Amino acid sequence: MRYLLLILPSIAAIWTPFYNSVEPRLFGVPFFYWFLLALVPVSSVFIYLFARLDRP
Repeated sequence: MRYLLLILPSIAAIWTPFYNSVEPRLFGVPFFYWFLLALVPVSSVFIYLFARLDRP
């Protein structure tokens, strides 16, 4: 179950048809770019949660 925390952000980054669009724009930046930039801190949170759950 806790490995799902690592798999979800990876699938979100690899599954290109999900975010391969221009709209919606955020401050003029196409969705493709701001989604990937937002995925970096989100992935960090998932990795942190995995590390906390992995402790004995």
